[in-house]
Amino acid sequence: MKIKQLYKKAKMAKKTIVFPEACFSDRTIEAVKYIQKKKIANPILIGDESALVLRDKDLINFNIVNPKTFSGLDVLVNNLYEKRKKKGLTREEAEKLVLDPYYFSTLFVDAGYADGMVAGAEASTARAIKPALQIIKGKKKDSLISSCFFIYGKNKFLDGKSLIVSDAGLVPNPSAQELVQIAHDSVATFDKLGLADPKVAFLSYSTKGSAEGETVEKVRTAAAKFKKSGIVCDGELQLDSALVPRVAEHKCPDSEIAGDANILIMPNLEAGNITYKTMQYIGGLNAIGPILQGLKKPVNDLSRGASVEDIITMTAVTVLQCIEENNEEEK
Repeated sequence: MKIKQLYKKAKMAKKTIVFPEACFSDRTIEAVKYIQKKKIANPILIGDESALVLRDKDLINFNIVNPKTFSGLDVLVNNLYEKRKKKGLTREEAEKLVLDPYYFSTLFVDAGYADGMVAGAEASTARAIKPALQIIKGKKKDSLISSCFFIYGKNKFLDGKSLIVSDAGLVPNPSAQELVQIAHDSVATFDKLGLADPKVAFLSYSTKGSAEGETVEKVRTAAAKFKKSGIVCDGELQLDSALVPRVAEHKCPDSEIAGDANILIMPNLEAGNITYKTMQYIGGLNAIGPILQGLKKPVNDLSRGASVEDIITMTAVTVLQCIEENNEEEK
């Protein structure tokens, strides 16, 4: 897909996205300047206004919120304390923790001051999303929170085709039932990005019984359960069987996917992480993520190797997730 189309959809949504890393990330500053100029989102920067404007005079026209002087700080402190007191958090600890830019921004979204959050360019996944898992939590009580990567670009193999790779950032070793849930959430993400005709491949080191093992059986079971949804899918499949038509003709001639998968469900986090990084750094493709799936409100992570373009694209993705969340609340 053309990324400009993604930006255009985001622009129409008119959503507000908070950036906790603006005060210490040059890449984030460059990204938000483009985001505001092109109206992809209404950015809110977290940090000291004087310091940010001194750093870059162009930021004088931005909405900047300093946690220390924010008028609604007591509300955020109370919210954090109420959500975490059963876990042993004291009010004094909440008053200190709320000043952390990641916690502050997450609470900011949770309270409705912003629609979503983008972070992670300067921090590990655990640092960036831990507050969201503690504060915003899942759409349902026992919701699985997973992640995916949006892969796009051009090389001799992919030729402009877009992919979703799941889970490549969060769930270490999903069960068969969890793989089914990850697949459903990945199809939803695929749809929100404006991509059409989802074809889901459950990946393994085996194609249709070419090998056996505990992981193979898990993937095979997940594929069989997901097939009941009516969405085009197949598994277990090796990566080449899922993506290369000529290989699929030999290894799985009866496959509904026929080597044309666009949503790849990984058997575990190790496989997912290695796959997306290989596509990105050896395949020369763009990899946006981890895009979190299953949260009540969108909070998204970035790879610490994210470029300015990656931050801009992740913001557009987050905006589209905001639309999904609002529609569900209206129902």
